[in-house]
Amino acid sequence: MSAIKSIMERVYEKHLVIPAFNIPYIPMMKPVVKALQDSDTFGLITVARLEWVKFSSGSLEVVAEEYHCCSDSRVTCLHLDHVPVIDEDHKLVDYLDDISRAIGAGYTSVMVDGSRLTLSENIAAVRKVVALAHCNDVPVEAELGAVMGHESGPMPNYEELFATGKGFTNTDDAEQFVRETAVDWLSVAVGSVHGAIAPATRSQKKITARLHIGRLMEIDERLRIPLVLHGGSGIALPYLKDAFQHGIAKLNIGTDIRQPYEALMSESEQKAQDAVYTKVRELVAALGIEGTASLLSTPAESMK
Repeated sequence: MSAIKSIMERVYEKHLVIPAFNIPYIPMMKPVVKALQDSDTFGLITVARLEWVKFSSGSLEVVAEEYHCCSDSRVTCLHLDHVPVIDEDHKLVDYLDDISRAIGAGYTSVMVDGSRLTLSENIAAVRKVVALAHCNDVPVEAELGAVMGHESGPMPNYEELFATGKGFTNTDDAEQFVRETAVDWLSVAVGSVHGAIAPATRSQKKITARLHIGRLMEIDERLRIPLVLHGGSGIALPYLKDAFQHGIAKLNIGTDIRQPYEALMSESEQKAQDAVYTKVRELVAALGIEGTASLLSTPAESMK
């Protein structure tokens, strides 16, 4: 079993959480790693395809090169975030090529996003990725349900979405999905939303989302595998703490650290990096996960 797969399973069993920090700008990586080191917190450094297509992370190889220069394996692993089968602009993506390149570049876990497909199409795509990744001892994350926010065009009314449960992960579908794909971790849709990525709206304050804990509990009871929450920025802390008790083992954080960086990057890179460092320290303190790096580096039997 790979190190990150083992860590995720221990985090899931202990109702802890691993924060996964997205890197849309390469200079953001060093302050994230430094903040994790200084707070003794284990977290993932992660990049999504849209962050090298629509932001300034360059490519998955550029991110990997920077990571290997400044990383600390005691507190981080490198994860490939959203590689969609169909992207936010409804264009087909050569997702198997991206994922194969990531494995070759040293990413220790990968995500394929088939959430814009039908259930059967999503299952078929994920099975291809699982076959590719598992023979390289790389765990796979997939998504079922619709975590809104990245699509081109206006965001649907959040209150209507939440009230109707439109796009939420269906528990029966999730059980079938995991059984037929053998995926390691599942990203679920239970009320969170992604931050805006369009240039005209990416600086706007994110809506305050909430979580349908009842749906999350149902999914967790059925699947019993580590679950992932995307769109982690801006969710009220009580919802997050509750979610960690019901299967969420990985929390994706992007907007919370990207916006402070963007607000200051025109002044100086150092000021922007300092803002990222400060925000990461604030987040890990609020989540109550300082010290997890040391905890997770101990033998599993001593954590029981």
